[in-house]
Formats: sequence, C-alpha cells, structure tokens
Amino acid sequence: MDCRNEPSKNKAAHESEDYSMYGTGTKKMLNMLILDILREHSDSEHKLLQQDIIDLLKTNYDMPCERRAVKNNITCLQEMGYDIVADKGYYLRTREFTDAELRLMIDSIFSSGAITDKEAHQLVKKLEKFSNKYFKAHVSHIHSSSSGKNADNQNVMESIATIDAAISKGKKIRFSYLQYGTDFKLHPKRDIRHVVSPYQMICNKGKYYLVGNYDAYDDISHYRLDRITDVEILKDPRKPIKSIKGLENGLDIAKHISERVYMFSGESEHIKIRVNENLMDTLIDNFGKDFRVKYGDGSDIIVDLKCNPDACFYWVMQYGQHAEVLEPESMRKRIKEASYNVYKMYK
Repeated sequence: MDCRNEPSKNKAAHESEDYSMYGTGTKKMLNMLILDILREHSDSEHKLLQQDIIDLLKTNYDMPCERRAVKNNITCLQEMGYDIVADKGYYLRTREFTDAELRLMIDSIFSSGAITDKEAHQLVKKLEKFSNKYFKAHVSHIHSSSSGKNADNQNVMESIATIDAAISKGKKIRFSYLQYGTDFKLHPKRDIRHVVSPYQMICNKGKYYLVGNYDAYDDISHYRLDRITDVEILKDPRKPIKSIKGLENGLDIAKHISERVYMFSGESEHIKIRVNENLMDTLIDNFGKDFRVKYGDGSDIIVDLKCNPDACFYWVMQYGQHAEVLEPESMRKRIKEASYNVYKMYK
C-alpha cells in the first residue's frame, strides 16, 4: 500500500490545488492528524464516518481532504500497526492505556500525599491526553475539587528528578530536610545539610521515601521525599550498597517495605504475635505474605514474622487488646511498660 496521500489520476489536478493550500510537511502529517482525531473523538460507542473526519480536519486544522484520502490514510495507519476498526464508521480500539488503567493512575495520584494539589492536577491533565474527550468528561469533576493534598513543599518533582539522576550516576547528594513547626509551616530540621548515598525511591502507604545511607553511619536511613529540598549532586561516589548494614544482599523492595510498616530504620527481628484470624487482611496489608501462621485457641492464630521492632511495636499498640506479642520477651516488656504509662495518663 502506498501510504502517501496520492489521489486517483483523474483527480490529480484537483487535489494538487487543494494541497497547495498547505505545505508539504503538513501533507505528510495527514495520517498523523487523522490518528489524533481518532484518539480524541472516537471509541467503540462513538464511531466516526469519513465525512466526520473530513469535517474535523477542516475545523481543527483548516485542512481540506477528500474521502479517498481519508480511507487511504486510515489503511496506512492500520498497516503501521494502529488498531483502527472499520465497522459502520472508524474508531481507535487499542490505546496506550485503557480507561480503567488511566482511572487507576489518576486515583493513585490523588491519593498520594507526596505532591501538592497543583502538581496532582497537572499530572492528571497529562494522563488525560492518552484517552479521548468522553473519558475527560467522565473525570472532569475531579478538576473542580481539591485532591486533599497537604504537601507544602513545592519542590518535590524537582527533587525526584535530581535524586533519580544521582542514583543513575552513583553519586552522593546533599539536601536540607524539613519538618513542620508550630506555625504549620515547613522549616529545616537542622542547620546542617544531609549528605546521603541514595539507592532507591519507594512508595509506602501513599508516601514516597528515599532509601539511602547517611554519610556519618553505616546503616539504612529513610527520608520522606516531600520533606527533602534544595538537592544537589556531589562529585563523590556513593557508598557501595553491599557495604551498608541491612543491604548486604542488595535491596529487595517488597521485603524492605513489609518489614518496615512505618519505614523505621534498623535491623529486623523475628516476632511472634497472637491475634484473631479476622486480622489476616490487616496483617497482609501491612506485612505482605511472607510470614507463617498456625492456629491457636478458638479463632486465635499465632503469627511468626520478621519485622523492624519499632514498626511492630507501633502496629501492636495500634490494635491494643486484639494483638499480643509472645516473643521476644524484650518486646513484651516494652509494650507492657508503654501500656501501663497510657493507663496512668487516663487513671
């Protein structure tokens, strides 16, 4: 198939006059303009006739076109691999993302607490370009409401780009780390700037973290990306990941997250907990599936898992009387003391 926009011989002169209205470059772009029209205006429930496409070419691009040219260009696009269906009209069946995939990504963006409301809406606008006007109409209400972001750091996206470049280059970074003051504004946590060897950025419970090594120590540190600002890449190479305590075998992201429910640093240890089997959903949500279970009395189960002790402590305290640590004894003692102190506050 000749993919050029060549008319039949008996219409050559007429087409030549039409195409003289726009440059050769635009002529070569006709199939791409038709593709854009199909992307924006068609789906299985909204098919376009040849005349619809001709009208949209004229309206949107001020480009005259004949039916034969439309048909030839669509056939060319099909041969190029675009999934365009011709059935009582034309529509683009397969896209980079389905509407369900786009909606999932949009919901994820708005549920993330790592970026500002403005940045969330900008990202959603970009994603909408992968669908058509009918999808945009379905999610238009999102743009009239706030995403609920509380992120006040306006430099998150810039920080992510710089950190990503440093990870790729294997270089250390230096940055300021922020925390909220009683004025509800972010301020540098310390006067000093952190020097860190960056290894990975990961998402956990809607927050994004940098996993790295603080230069003065030999273990893992976690930093909220929405608390990082003024990032600069240093000339110094980062520490080898295998030299970091806890990362001797590299970074297994899924395992790393499951052992650190609240992203505390420090070594993990084996912990046994007695809970009601109704908490299985919550256990898997927080710790993944890498733990052993055996039945106890009644509806109780005994869970044997590997977890950061600080993370486990706060998880057990959260569920109070519904979870009991059996081992190790040091954890039982810690929870007992904390529970007694809570009791004294309310006595």
